[in-house]
Amino acid sequence: MEEKLRKLLENSYSPIYNYYVAAIIECNDGKLFYGVNVETSSPASGICAERNALYSAITEGYKPSDFKHIYIMNKTDDYCFPCFICRQALVDFCKNTKITTYNYNGDKSKTITVKDLCPYPFESGDIK
Repeated sequence: MEEKLRKLLENSYSPIYNYYVAAIIECNDGKLFYGVNVETSSPASGICAERNALYSAITEGYKPSDFKHIYIMNKTDDYCFPCFICRQALVDFCKNTKITTYNYNGDKSKTITVKDLCPYPFESGDIK
């Protein structure tokens, strides 16, 4: 998966922050969905790689129970974790899904679950 992420990073569009991120979501049926971060001149209107991949899967009809693994890589010497906006989306759709994050060189990785990344989530059941 590391090589796919490294190649996918070439499509990341980050002219403002120069923080390039790629994400691949693997579904239980083996289908892969790809995402990169895309910045615009109005930073809030861009999208992160994780949500880009997740929303592509949802567009294709995948549901919360369909997600098996999320792979993330950025173009630095350290690994990265999803931002808090992405964490909310991942809690809503992928709470028990594993995340593996890699650094660009592939010599560092860490695997956790979304549940471990977000131990005190805000969920739909909290809305009353």
